[in-house]
Amino acid sequence: MDHPTAPIPPHSPRPDAGPTPTTSYATALTAPPAPPMRRHRGRRIGELTAVGILSAALATGGTWGVISLTDQGSGGSTGATSSSQGSGDSASVVPVSTAAKSNPDWNAVTDTVSPSVVAITVKSGSSGGEGSGVIIDDKGRVLTNDHVVSGAGDGARITVTLADGKTYAATIAGQDASTDLAVVTITDPPKDLKPITMGSSGGLEVGDPVMAVGNPLGLAGTVTTGIVSALNRPVATSSTQGQGQDPFGQQQSTPVVTSAIQTSAAINPGNSGGALVDAAGRLVGINSSIASLGGSGGQSGNIGIGFAIPVDEASWIAEQLIEDGSAQHAFLGVTPADGSATMGAATRSGAEVRQVSGGSAADKAGLRKGDLIVGVDGTNVSSAESLVGLIRAQRSDSTVSLSVIRDGQEQTIKAALGTAPSVQS
Repeated sequence: MDHPTAPIPPHSPRPDAGPTPTTSYATALTAPPAPPMRRHRGRRIGELTAVGILSAALATGGTWGVISLTDQGSGGSTGATSSSQGSGDSASVVPVSTAAKSNPDWNAVTDTVSPSVVAITVKSGSSGGEGSGVIIDDKGRVLTNDHVVSGAGDGARITVTLADGKTYAATIAGQDASTDLAVVTITDPPKDLKPITMGSSGGLEVGDPVMAVGNPLGLAGTVTTGIVSALNRPVATSSTQGQGQDPFGQQQSTPVVTSAIQTSAAINPGNSGGALVDAAGRLVGINSSIASLGGSGGQSGNIGIGFAIPVDEASWIAEQLIEDGSAQHAFLGVTPADGSATMGAATRSGAEVRQVSGGSAADKAGLRKGDLIVGVDGTNVSSAESLVGLIRAQRSDSTVSLSVIRDGQEQTIKAALGTAPSVQS
């Protein structure tokens, strides 16, 4: 069954979902930009490659806003907290001491997390949209999805509403379209802000209990619970709507490919940019998209398959956005395509190397045209999108171990990643 990528109104399904966007992998893997990959409509066997991107309606006015709003507000913390630049041991901070995977104290988690959940509203003329965000420090910085604020051009007004109902003006500190992350700063924030406690997505396991808190359909403070359904799920979304424009009339062509956390916690329009937290009340992901059923009668709400950007990636992107207003990304230097290779009686799927950029990390590591990349640091790579998501989740100048099939034999190649060149969206 096809699962097309498309903006989905919260109250009624969009009649024409449209095709999954053409994916350009230039920012993560190769430069100059490679010829676009073929369009994918639906999913490959065993792998979801396209998810629904939600739109959120303004609580007042009824106009459709910034596309792709899957807001899930995140919560605050009690005791010690960490900012987006949090220390390496921040995941050891346990705001909810009664946490237990087998029997989570969701009442305590809700009380701890809710003060850090915010609603973000963007208005530009007669258009506007709503999303969610996570307070990450006491200076008023809020982490959210880029698609929540991407339409906020000149003259647009951004406001942030805290859990106590107080609303403040805000400005954009930085945006990164390729990871769908942004940071906004509250103007003259109150002194009693409660930043969320940063956790670690690296320690998550399939089956772990999680909670999503946010502003779905304008219902502030909504919490939903579920489990981690899968990890490192390659998810491709597009920020395009209609004829390639968002409701503010701006082109939105940058594809977003994420090695995502999949969750069964209910995520609906209005949850974009909010938090996925663990049973200890720590931030483990920024919710960004959901799967939707295809066809004219496609379901626009939660169907039990939602996706979040892992916090380990989101936190260091946020750090760069706060520091520089933009973010750098890891660069491998290959043009990938879906491919397969035979090893004995078995066939392996992966990312086939179609081209290697001269002087790139891939070139220096000895990757060749025709190689099939089937793993990154022990994580399975089953497609080109899977490789893109895993490389984008890495820091620039980090070293990765690539599992590569060449001439029917699997080998390990270490590559010291570079920095991706800037690519305009």
